[in-house]
Amino acid sequence: MRVLAAMSGGVDSAVAAARAVEAGHEVVGVHLALSRAGGTLRAGSRGCCTIEDSMDARRVSDKLGIPFYVWDFSERFREDVIDDFIDEYRAGRTPNPCMRCNEKIKFAALLERAIELGFDAVCTGHYATLIEGERGLELHRSSEEAKDQSYVLGVLTAEQLAHCMFPLGETPQKALVRAEAERRGLAVASKPDSYDICFIPDGDTRGWLAEKVGEEQGEIVDRSGAVVGSHEGAHAFTVGQRRGLKLGVPAPDGKPRFVLEVRPVSNQVVVGPKEALAVAELAGSRYTWAGAAPLDPEAAFACDAQVRAHGEPVPATARVEAGELVVELRDPLTGVAPGQTAVLYDGTRVIGQCTIDRTVSAVPVAA
Repeated sequence: MRVLAAMSGGVDSAVAAARAVEAGHEVVGVHLALSRAGGTLRAGSRGCCTIEDSMDARRVSDKLGIPFYVWDFSERFREDVIDDFIDEYRAGRTPNPCMRCNEKIKFAALLERAIELGFDAVCTGHYATLIEGERGLELHRSSEEAKDQSYVLGVLTAEQLAHCMFPLGETPQKALVRAEAERRGLAVASKPDSYDICFIPDGDTRGWLAEKVGEEQGEIVDRSGAVVGSHEGAHAFTVGQRRGLKLGVPAPDGKPRFVLEVRPVSNQVVVGPKEALAVAELAGSRYTWAGAAPLDPEAAFACDAQVRAHGEPVPATARVEAGELVVELRDPLTGVAPGQTAVLYDGTRVIGQCTIDRTVSAVPVAA
């Protein structure tokens, strides 16, 4: 097969590309330039897809003896990931830019161009597995739970999965990947993993958003609507936050209060007791199926729901109703916010996902 290896400059994508070459595929390496800032450099393990990373990816490609290219996806990245991130915060939601990048850039824009150029598949260093099931190709968790990345791939559709290759899915430990990179003589063997939001490499998300969104003073209210404090910008608050509220009116029971909701239209932040963070139901109209959809999506089906990349899945039932994927949680989850992604599983198999538009608290307002 003709395989396009997406090479981030890290050890995972490097070993994935090496395995694709070793399997006999015709492999071409490509690095995605997601920023036009010429001086952008990686800060230790913060950020990714920088000039330094592209140079590392080129060195790996040279070592593997494969052609290498850098594709400028900075405009698409700005529109589909950065602008979306800003818009979501303006709307009072908490987005996951890595999910959007996988959906819009790595497995949409990249895959579209790869197919146009005659490639059969895109190879990445994600830890997930593909299994041929009775109703077609299925996306499953990797063999290593701690590293499993099927959650961030939950946005992939059946058509996209048909052109994906995840060579690391069966590798039980990240240490084995680093050891393999060392044996292969790849200079990225000991390179630290990237973390944090790649376009905010200094980690100051609040400061970055203040610059992009602006600050406007507003009210902090309790669940009854009573004003208990003020804020300088609603974008600085996320559901579940406790610190930095600076409330002028203490709770009647003297217990700490947490952010329950951000209301961008009224520029209000709603706070309440920790118990009120428990969510019994969530729903979203932006949903997709990873492979074959349930036979009858409108009939409630059992599943496990996961709302964070490293979160624990909880038993749930889901159904499509009035254009939404509605998920009822058997065990309430805390700190779930609109804008996050809920990925549904059947055992190790990814069923689908939705971007959360609304949640229903397990604790009534009167409680």
